[in-house]
Amino acid sequence: TKHVIKNIPWTTAKNFTVERGWQQIEELISTWDIHESWLHHSEFLEEEDLKDSKRYHYRACWGLPTRRKPVPQATASVYFVIVISKFKPDTAPVEVFYRLESSRLIRRPEQCQFREKWLQDIIENKIVCIERL
Repeated sequence: TKHVIKNIPWTTAKNFTVERGWQQIEELISTWDIHESWLHHSEFLEEEDLKDSKRYHYRACWGLPTRRKPVPQATASVYFVIVISKFKPDTAPVEVFYRLESSRLIRRPEQCQFREKWLQDIIENKIVCIERL
């Protein structure tokens, strides 16, 4: 069976606000197939004004709290960038990219389905590193 990549209809440049961007990132995250035990907090980080675009940076920080350890040993962050082109019409949808904290690989939500395993790998690697120290 073919795996369906879930995405959302992104707002237009004209209708974009920092708050709307944050809401849409939360909406995208809600389409990800992640176990309910994972909790996250997302936040707006900064606005970047470039020659050809404006970029809005956000972060979602993930953890796996348990009854025995309500404060997770380690967390995993996913960084999002919402890009508004200065050359495209303001009726065009914004572009969205994300990357994992441990990677330089930039992903697009419409091209790649998010995997819970990525978060697990980041946290496992951090715990191994902590235990070595």
